[in-house]
Amino acid sequence: MGFSTDAIHAGNAPDPRTGAVAVPIYQTSTYVQEALGRHKGYEYARTQNPTRAALEENVAVLEAGVGACAFASGMAAITAVSTFVKAGDHVVCSNLTYGGTYRYFTKIQARYGVEFTFVDTADADAVRSSMRANTKMLHLETPTNPMMTLCDIPLLSEIAHERGALVVVDNTFASPYLQRPLELGADFAVHSTTKFLNGHSDSVGGVAVVKDPAHLEWLSFVQNSSGAILSPFDSWLVLRGIKTLVVRMERHETNAREIARYLAQHPKVKKTYYPGLPDHPQHELARRQMKGFGGMISFDVGSHEAAQALLSRVRLCSLGESLGGVETLISHPATMTHGSIPEEEREKLGITMGLVRLSVGIEDVEDLVADLSQALEAIG
Repeated sequence: MGFSTDAIHAGNAPDPRTGAVAVPIYQTSTYVQEALGRHKGYEYARTQNPTRAALEENVAVLEAGVGACAFASGMAAITAVSTFVKAGDHVVCSNLTYGGTYRYFTKIQARYGVEFTFVDTADADAVRSSMRANTKMLHLETPTNPMMTLCDIPLLSEIAHERGALVVVDNTFASPYLQRPLELGADFAVHSTTKFLNGHSDSVGGVAVVKDPAHLEWLSFVQNSSGAILSPFDSWLVLRGIKTLVVRMERHETNAREIARYLAQHPKVKKTYYPGLPDHPQHELARRQMKGFGGMISFDVGSHEAAQALLSRVRLCSLGESLGGVETLISHPATMTHGSIPEEEREKLGITMGLVRLSVGIEDVEDLVADLSQALEAIG
């Protein structure tokens, strides 16, 4: 089946009892058993829920995996995947990863004896030289948040697998419509379903997709044991959102391309970061590895004062954390999404006080450009 067909139909079989075209919300905590040891495949809602199972089947098909586990947040999904390493193991991670991931790795998991090295994963030699005998996982984010840096998934997967390490790709920024990490060599694809998969800014969740049945068995065990499951209603919301994923992503990208070109030429914008721009360092990699360039843009206006002036002036672009919704969201990474990263480290990575991140929505692009134009005028 084609991607659009799978997005609408995978896991979404009509309800066998009523014929309902939408998967029902099975809002139940438990299930009546016919007799001791005899049930209909469902025992307790933390362990199994039909609505959540439908979503997991849907996303597994879209990511070309053998199965998926849905969690209460994107960070819960990353936490579950991190159980594949233990004390004494070493993890190599993108140095431009999401601030919440950095915080979890350095402030929580490191306390339990896991070592981390953060490197520029756009540089394959840097990744190769960072691998150790005890390296068990390579955690990638591509495009990265918020600098839109890409890494070569097939090449880095080969480097990691040669050393016996698992490869995890946070695919949130791209979505499976634009990039399928498992087909490119990764072992896990992780998403914050809050973002493009749901697409309507009304649900928080996460999902991890695997291609090895043994990995799925362990991940399912962790999901049930730790209990950070996605609720039936949130599962239903994400299923609903995915049905329009293709048309939304195409509109996100169409708008983003035009806005990126506008920002790249604006005299008050010092630098624009978007893989679709020809001068992006990994533009050709994006063309080879992704189906499109996505709806995320970052741009630097030079100073904290300039960023504040811009952000206080926008009207259509909504100032707020998160991304991937139908409405355009604008944020200040240094004080919002990446505030947990030390300032000195942020500056080295390019996450300056003048950096602004834009999650381009599906509004009329002329209105978005007009809003950014009048806001940029506020910069002295």
